[in-house]
Amino acid sequence: MSKQQTDPPNAGEHWIEKLSDGSAVLIRPLREEDHERDRRFVSTIAYEARRFRLIAGLSSGLPSLDARCMPVEHHQREAYVALIHADGQLRQIGVCRYAGVPGSRLCECAVAVHEAWQRKGLGRLLMQHLITAARRNGFHCMISRDLANNYGMHRLTKGLGFSSRYLGGDVSEIIHELDLRN
Repeated sequence: MSKQQTDPPNAGEHWIEKLSDGSAVLIRPLREEDHERDRRFVSTIAYEARRFRLIAGLSSGLPSLDARCMPVEHHQREAYVALIHADGQLRQIGVCRYAGVPGSRLCECAVAVHEAWQRKGLGRLLMQHLITAARRNGFHCMISRDLANNYGMHRLTKGLGFSSRYLGGDVSEIIHELDLRN
């Protein structure tokens, strides 16, 4: 990989983004000190959302995107968190991550947004930063493996330019793919 692809993100890399309702949100790479907050965040989102988020990698031999099993090192594995200020402290309202598939230029992604913050453009913003990072790190394709009834992910990936297909004859799971070379 080139030098650009092996340098970690700038320690101060972050973005203040406006959501569709005017709320300001901080998006930045996941840091070591965020892991406990991220674990708590995942435990507070609805069961169905956790099930949708963590289906990735569970049945295909791809790396698990479960935060407990995926340390972030900013190249083969990247994650971004979305944070707001609430009651004088940072509170996590979203996360996205990818994991590279060993021996390939393919990475699998997942995103989760707290229910109260959905449909405000946060998932799209998180994924745009993740897609940029995957391109910067030399990946050629990003996929998301999802349950067929995860309509939120269908809308999100379609809006970001992913193509979608069912896996073989199984209509219970769908794979969304984005060519990162474009």
